[in-house]
Amino acid sequence: MLVLKTRKGQKEVAVDTGLTLLDHALKENVEWGFSCTRGTCARCRCYVAEGRELLALPTEAEEDRLEPEELEQGFRLACQCVVRQEGNISVTHKPYF
Repeated sequence: MLVLKTRKGQKEVAVDTGLTLLDHALKENVEWGFSCTRGTCARCRCYVAEGRELLALPTEAEEDRLEPEELEQGFRLACQCVVRQEGNISVTHKPYF
């Protein structure tokens, strides 16, 4: 189960491996801010509270845009972060602005 949290609430959705966190939000009509989908604008920045081990490693775009400390703390870019395994994942949209 994937829990997508935003300022307007949260929604539990089924996990589809191979999709990004942003793909999941868009598929389920969750209002998730984004602009570029290339990992440069960081409007889709999120915090992964649970299930980090179920996600692909950070992409080069994430490493370029996010600080190393942010990645260590569990922040990711939803447009880049691919779900690799099924399981419980909890993500909160945390844009900079």
